[in-house]
Amino acid sequence: MKSLVFVLAAALPIPALAQLPTKEPAKPASAPAAAPATGPLATVNGVAIPRQRLDLVLRQQAARGVADNEQLRAQLREALINNELLFQEGTRNGTAKKPEVQQQIDLSRQEVIANAVINEFLRTNPVSDADIQKEYERAKVQTGEREYRARHILVANEADAKTVLADLKKGVKFEEIAQKKSLDEGTRPKGGDLDWNVPGNFDKAFADAMMKLEKGKMTEVAVRTRFGYHIILLEDVRPVNFPPLAQVRQQVQQRIVSQKVDAMLRDLRAKAKIE
Repeated sequence: MKSLVFVLAAALPIPALAQLPTKEPAKPASAPAAAPATGPLATVNGVAIPRQRLDLVLRQQAARGVADNEQLRAQLREALINNELLFQEGTRNGTAKKPEVQQQIDLSRQEVIANAVINEFLRTNPVSDADIQKEYERAKVQTGEREYRARHILVANEADAKTVLADLKKGVKFEEIAQKKSLDEGTRPKGGDLDWNVPGNFDKAFADAMMKLEKGKMTEVAVRTRFGYHIILLEDVRPVNFPPLAQVRQQVQQRIVSQKVDAMLRDLRAKAKIE
């Protein structure tokens, strides 16, 4: 649809050109001709543009929230005519045979078929209300009832962790050490602040140690994860405000769709010979 949008934009009047001085009064731009009610959408140099092509583009536009009306149909008809003219010109002057053009055609063809396979798979394997409810409950259990606000200092080894703990016991501020020594580039500028998070978002060893802390306390020894060694400071705890299903239904459904497609692809990969 990108090419259609481009051609359509090129076909519309450009305000900047209308402002140029002319010797004669500018004539009003004529509206695009309405599409015929039956038969081909149009015929360009003897080549018929099938009406189904307009129907396909209208469905694509409807999926984007564009309302169907006669003005839109007329504009899309002009865009499809322009595309046919450009296609014929590209065929005539050899542009269509260029290797890079053929590669794009092959890629586009592959993507269209791949998307069609996915759509057919989802049609025959729809997401049910029970699926949505089950995934919602699973996410709710995984999230838990409380969320935590913590800071951490990440270092590479146990020796560095002991040095950091010694400095903290001497009264050096946690944020100051985090900004100077933490290896976590995402939180280091913020003094190690991890913001509000549920335990499920962290490495299990990290989450287990964090949940055992009292507010305002830090771990007495470093916690080892696959990322390195962490000194954790728990700043606050609060109940999770888990949204009702009606509010997140669409996101839950999209997650299930993604999971179904991933499972299908894993199955295809398992059966395929990939070298």
